[in-house]
Amino acid sequence: MPAPRNLAELEADVARDLELTAHPRAPWLVPRQVGGQDILDVLIIGGGQCGLAVAHALRRDKVDNILVVDRAGYGQEGPWVTYARMRALRSLKDQTGPDLKLPSLTYQAWHEASFGRDDWDRMRWIPKEFWNDYLLWFRRVTGIPVRNGVEAGPIIPIRTDCGLPALEVATSAGVMRARKVVLATGQEGVGGWWMPPHIEALPRPFRAHTNEMIDFAALRGKVVAVLGAGASAFDNAAVALEQGAAEVHLFCRRAEPMVVQPYRWLTFAGFLRHMGEMPDEWRWRFMSYILGLREGFAQDHYDRVMKHANFHMHVGREWTGAAVDNGRVVIATPTGPFTADFLITGTGTRMDPGLCPELVHCADNIALWADRYTPPPEEANPRLGQFPYLNADSAFLERRPGETPWVADIHLFGIGTTMSFGPAGSSINAMSISAPRVAAGVTRGLFQADLPRLYADLRAYEQKQVELDPARPVRQAAE
Repeated sequence: MPAPRNLAELEADVARDLELTAHPRAPWLVPRQVGGQDILDVLIIGGGQCGLAVAHALRRDKVDNILVVDRAGYGQEGPWVTYARMRALRSLKDQTGPDLKLPSLTYQAWHEASFGRDDWDRMRWIPKEFWNDYLLWFRRVTGIPVRNGVEAGPIIPIRTDCGLPALEVATSAGVMRARKVVLATGQEGVGGWWMPPHIEALPRPFRAHTNEMIDFAALRGKVVAVLGAGASAFDNAAVALEQGAAEVHLFCRRAEPMVVQPYRWLTFAGFLRHMGEMPDEWRWRFMSYILGLREGFAQDHYDRVMKHANFHMHVGREWTGAAVDNGRVVIATPTGPFTADFLITGTGTRMDPGLCPELVHCADNIALWADRYTPPPEEANPRLGQFPYLNADSAFLERRPGETPWVADIHLFGIGTTMSFGPAGSSINAMSISAPRVAAGVTRGLFQADLPRLYADLRAYEQKQVELDPARPVRQAAE
């Protein structure tokens, strides 16, 4: 078939492809109620690419009674037009993602219909603003129901009118109830953004994390110090330079910068599909090595800062302390103090269920890797032991069985899944495998809980597919 010439033609192809691949079509869920009011089958918290991917997978499996909520306003979901300061995505442009391998829903199909095939061929990396526009288009053409401006709070267990387990979520838009909840919280994971305590203790006007909205214009003529040597640290250093900072100094704890990107190596079906099925010792061995390397920066990130003569990179120089002195920050390092006007930390996130408002009533009983596996001494890493140890269906497990059994109905799809499944919930190129896996875990639980009703439905099923001819009665076997 010829490629669509514009978005209208592409959207017609999307509608046709969704219809052609809609089998099995039979609805299999019935509305459940609490207090006589219908509840959702699934509530998805997070309307970025992770939430959309899981919602799309669920709708393909005829789970239509769902809702996606996001605390951000429309078009502000995820990092792409807020705190993401790279110019383009770091993933290869021909990746598949929330499309779940449906050709007409891929980014490439959208880009070619929007800008032409020649533009696609010339483009090296996907501009982040284009990716954001694509996700909004994807959400519209797939019909995924999303409510923006809704912040989720604590989850508690309840029962439906027929006695089935369900969950109640306090939100800024009122109480919401669902049989299953998916936390599609992306990079924030099961915890929060982290910076060293001695930096966090500084007054706010002197420091920020890379995930925050930073007034870079106010840093014009200032000396800026950046902690970290990952991609986000380089991105923020670049923006500070481009906005006129007098000097930008990037500090790396390692003696050598990380120039290898292990996530490029693991992008193959065997790893992405089956890592979560391997024994704990192998999961820990692979992921502790990969996460121990930390995510590297790409050539474009390096070139972007190196074009500025006032950029300086310090390796093997961690920050061991910091204090404000005479209106500036004095950073303590192993090789002596360094003075700057403003600090930016590119130190990522840490796993801690207690930091998640949604998990306040169960955080203490969520099983962590440190609870379930003890690595050999040479592979020990306390930071990685704080990742949640997830069930095969990406749901939480109890640390102390029997105290909070309802956590089995909360499924995770974000960076917190990394130790259990590899980079399944934080990587676009894993999404076509990982999102259906999460959706399958959700549908398995819904199906299992409905077994008595479904069995009764089966016994009551009497739809005939053949009408026998009454004039030609079937002969009975002779007595």
